[in-house]
Amino acid sequence: MKKYLPSLLLAFVLTAGGCATKKAIVDNPAASTNTGQHAIDEKKLSVGSQQASANELAFVKLVQANKVSADNIVADLMFNLKTDKKNISVPGSLHMRRGAVIRIQLFVPILRSEVGRLEFTPDYVLVVDRLHKEYIQADYNQLDFLRDNGIDFNALQSLFWNELFVPGAGKNVESALAQLTQEAEHNGRRPLSLKKGNLIYTWTADTKTAKIVQTQASYASASHGTSSLNWQYDQFKAIGGKLFPAWQSFQFATNATKNKKQATITLDMEDITTDSKWEARTTVSSKYKKVESDDILSKLTNL
Repeated sequence: MKKYLPSLLLAFVLTAGGCATKKAIVDNPAASTNTGQHAIDEKKLSVGSQQASANELAFVKLVQANKVSADNIVADLMFNLKTDKKNISVPGSLHMRRGAVIRIQLFVPILRSEVGRLEFTPDYVLVVDRLHKEYIQADYNQLDFLRDNGIDFNALQSLFWNELFVPGAGKNVESALAQLTQEAEHNGRRPLSLKKGNLIYTWTADTKTAKIVQTQASYASASHGTSSLNWQYDQFKAIGGKLFPAWQSFQFATNATKNKKQATITLDMEDITTDSKWEARTTVSSKYKKVESDDILSKLTNL
């Protein structure tokens, strides 16, 4: 995990030559010339610093401008889950509606009957286990591994949609982009970082295309342990005039839960559309049993 790099502020200090008289300054042409040159050099440095800052913000805005403008994304996918004990692949689907829901459905191969569903909304997380006719529904504060790692719907949406994210900015993300700091370009990529309390985000963007190709996040606290997230993007496809990553792979590791957890999930999508004819909220049958759990990650890996 890359460490957060705070923004560097350059300070320029003017040094005066003493309390010489006007005549003394005029009588010393060299001193007069040096003082004038000092002022000119300082002005150049100040302008250069402002220009560098403006260029950095311009690049951040280019990255933000790459976000998909469509309100809906629907895709078939191959879902792969890899843990220390499992490595499984099943077909599935992804339904996302901006500001409303992120839904992943998992199917039985060939038969295409649903075996599990994971749904994130702004208000709650829903996990439906079709095999055992059970479900979990809880808000973000009720789920330890989400709450303890500062994860909410807005953060998840930015990750799935391949966008920049400023915690707490709400709809004012554009004006909050100046909070991001930039590291030096390396191999055609430029990291953009943001630190909020114990949470550190680092987005790595391609310098030529301004596309986000990787997002990293880390969360560390004395009371809730350490967690890390590495989300990678590839196979960009045109969606409504913008490019959306049809291949996404994210590795999550945490010791914030009772037992250390680590998992890698890969979504390999195809037939991506912007279809809007689907319901944004799942209605769970009364035949299903609601179970209480703060360990949603275990429930997911056991589907």
